Amino acid sequence: MTTCLILTASPVLAQNAKKKPPPKQAPPKIRLPESVRTKPGKLMNVPPVDRKSRSELELAASKLDDLIESKLAQKGQTPNRLASDEVFLRRVYLDVAGRIPTLAETTRFLDSTNPEKRVELIDRLLSSPDYVSNNYNFWADTLRLVNRPQPNIVAEPFMGYVKEAIRSNKPYDKWVYEMLTAEGKIWDNPATGYQLRDDGMPLPYIDNTVRVFLGTQIGCAQCHDHPFDQWSQYQFYELAAFTAGTRTRIKRGDPGFEKTNPANAMINEARKHYPQGRVPGAFQRMIRANSYKVSEVKANLKLPHDYAYGDAKPNSIVEPEVLWGEVPSKAKNAMPRTQFAAWVTSPENERFHNTIVNRMWKRFMGVGMVEPIDDFRDENINANEEAMAHLGEELIRSGYNLRDLTRIILYSRTYQRIATDYSLTSGEPYYFPGPTIRRMTAEQLWDSLLTMSIRNTMPFQRPTAQQMKPYLDVDFTKLTFASAKAQSEKFGETYFLGKYNREILKKHGYKSRVLCRASELPSPSKADSFLRQFGQSDRETINGSAEEATVPQILSMFNGPITHVMLEPGSVMVDTVLGIDDVRGRVEAVFLSVLTRKPTAKDRIAVAGEFNKVRNRNVAYGNIIWALLNTREFLFIQ
Repeated sequence: MTTCLILTASPVLAQNAKKKPPPKQAPPKIRLPESVRTKPGKLMNVPPVDRKSRSELELAASKLDDLIESKLAQKGQTPNRLASDEVFLRRVYLDVAGRIPTLAETTRFLDSTNPEKRVELIDRLLSSPDYVSNNYNFWADTLRLVNRPQPNIVAEPFMGYVKEAIRSNKPYDKWVYEMLTAEGKIWDNPATGYQLRDDGMPLPYIDNTVRVFLGTQIGCAQCHDHPFDQWSQYQFYELAAFTAGTRTRIKRGDPGFEKTNPANAMINEARKHYPQGRVPGAFQRMIRANSYKVSEVKANLKLPHDYAYGDAKPNSIVEPEVLWGEVPSKAKNAMPRTQFAAWVTSPENERFHNTIVNRMWKRFMGVGMVEPIDDFRDENINANEEAMAHLGEELIRSGYNLRDLTRIILYSRTYQRIATDYSLTSGEPYYFPGPTIRRMTAEQLWDSLLTMSIRNTMPFQRPTAQQMKPYLDVDFTKLTFASAKAQSEKFGETYFLGKYNREILKKHGYKSRVLCRASELPSPSKADSFLRQFGQSDRETINGSAEEATVPQILSMFNGPITHVMLEPGSVMVDTVLGIDDVRGRVEAVFLSVLTRKPTAKDRIAVAGEFNKVRNRNVAYGNIIWALLNTREFLFIQ
C-alpha cells in the first residue's frame, strides 16, 4: 500500500516560509511541557512472556497455518506472500504496542540479521508497558469504561483494575469470574466496577454480559421472543434470575446504616454548615460514592406484568436457568451470582472460549471468523471452525493465558503475510489469505503521533484503587462533619474529576491537548477531542468505535494542534532531523520515522521538487513530514 508522495505545503508552514528570518535569531522558545521532553524511567513492571513455551506455541501456530491454508485450498484460494520486514515491523508495533516504532527501533530491527528477530520482537513487545497501554484501549472499548457511569460512582479504581489485570496477565477465566462475583466498595474490590457500569439496569447488565463474554445477543428477548434467533423472553428472564439478588447500595445492617441512610444524613448535615446550604461537589461526590457497595441477597425475579406468552403467567416467579449446558457441579449449591459466573467461565462452555478467540482474531486479522464477533448463531457462518477450535483448545491448555493466545496468532505465517483489501460489506466470506488492511484506531493514531513528537508519552498514569482510597473511603460509624469536610477538600484537590482534568492539562498540556497516551486519559474523551474525531467510542455501546472518514478528521490532520506538536522546537522529530548533517540522511530519517521505510526513487524526486520550491530547508522538511502524515500509507495498517 505504498503511497506516491504528493507534496503540498502545510498552511501554517507555507505562511512561515514567506517570512524572512531576522539576521540573528534568538534560541527557539520551547513550548512543549517539560514532563514530556525527558525520557521516562521505568513505567511499570510487566512480567516477561515465558520463553520456555516458545517452541510449543510455534508448533501451535504452525498447526493454525495448516488449518487456514487447508480451508483456502478448499475454496480454491492461495495464501498471500509473506510481508516484508518493513511492513511486518510497522504492523506488529501498531497491533501490540499501539503505536508506530521509533526511528531507533526501526533501524535496529531492519539492520538485524537474526533469523529469529520477528519472534523476538513479538515477545519483547508483549512484555512491555506499550502492550499494557494498547490492550487497555481494546478492553476499554469492549467493557465501555468511563470515569463516571453515574454522577456519584467513581469508577477509576475499576479502570485501574482492568489495566492491572492486563499487566499481570491474569488468567482470562479468573478475571471474568472476579468481575461477575465481586462484592464490596469499588476501592476495596475494584472488580465491582463491572457491576456498577450498568448500575440500576439489571436486564441490560445480563444482555451486555452475555454479549461480551459469550458472543450471544439476547437483548431483544427482554421484551419479546427474539425475532431472529432461538431465544424466548422466558429464557431471558430465567438467565436474569441468577443476578436478581445483586444489590449496589449500602443497606440496613451495614456499618453506620441503622434507621437512616448515613450518606443522606451527612449531606443533610452539611447543608447546615455551608452558605445557602450549597454543599460543594467534591463533598457530595465523596459521600455519595460511599453509598455504593455491591452485595448479594436472596431474591426472586418475576416476569413482567404484561408478559404475553402462554408458557407462564404475568408476574410469576422465574427460576434461574442457563441458556445451554448446565451450571458446573462445584457451584450448584452456591449463591446464584456464583452459579452464573461458574457457568459463563466453565471450560465446558464453548461459547466462552470461542468468543474471546474470535475477538482476539479480529483484533489482529481485521475480520472475525464469525461476524459480527458477538453474534454466534447459525445464520452467521464460521469461516474456519477447525482453526477456532484449535485456538480454543490452546487457550484452555495454557490456563486461559491471553498473551500466549496472542503469541500463537502473531507467530503464524497467516498473520505475517501481506494484507488484503477486504470489506465485510462485500458479502463474501473471508478465509484469511492474510490480515486485512485496516485504518488505525483513534488511539493508535494518537499514540503514534505522540511517538514522533515527545520522549515521554506517559508522563502520568491513571490512578489506582490504592491511590484513591485514602481520599474517598469513609467509615460512617465514626464520620463527623468536620472530618468529612477535611477529607472532601483533599479529594477536591486531587481526584475530583474537574480539578484532576485541569491539573493534568496544566502540567502536561499543549494547545488544550493533554500529551499522554490514550490509555491514561479521562474517559470518555470530549466530543471535540482528537480521539473522538477519529472514532473513539463514547463508551455507551460495546465496541462502539468507528473508522469512517469524516471532514473533521481531514481538518485535524491538515492543521490540528497535535500534528504541529512534532514540528515544535524540542520535539523528537525536530531534534532527529536537525541532528543529522546530510540532506539524504535527514530525508531517510523522516520516512523511516513516519512510514517505517526508506523513500523510493519516486519519493526522492518529489522531495527534490519540494526543496527547489521552498528556499527555507527547515520549512521544506516540515512540509515533507506534513505530507507523509496525510497519506493513506500512514493512516492504514497494511
